[in-house]
Amino acid sequence: MANRVEDRLIPALYEEFLYERFVQLSTIDHQTGGPNVSALSWVHAKDEFTILFAVDHRSRIITNLEKQPLIVLNIIANETSYSISGSASIIGQSSSDVPIVLSIIKLTIREVRDVMFYGAKIISEPKFNKTYDEEAAKKLDQQVMTELKQH
Repeated sequence: MANRVEDRLIPALYEEFLYERFVQLSTIDHQTGGPNVSALSWVHAKDEFTILFAVDHRSRIITNLEKQPLIVLNIIANETSYSISGSASIIGQSSSDVPIVLSIIKLTIREVRDVMFYGAKIISEPKFNKTYDEEAAKKLDQQVMTELKQH
């Protein structure tokens, strides 16, 4: 997909959103009007036109989206960096099966753009470890990802 713009997730990119992974979310800060970047991992592609993600219901992201719903998700996958832009809406909250209250957000994709600079490729994708109780983290991750798949 190098140097191309799509209106949906290509199959290889869609598959990257079927499990928890590191992405960055850019919103417009509701107070300053400037950019705000957040790291997320609870993301799921509902289909090639829709990505769902979960954040704490008290997150600054929620207030930002309520004022300005246009967002960008950045993902590093398939040896490149993608900018996925569109409009976000809060479609609900997590059920009682999840021990924390999360807002479920829907990104309706308008554009998928390969934004890697010319003549380069990513040779190592970002990886992360949870720094709190490993078993509790695994259980919570499974609960949240199940919740996203049910929306």
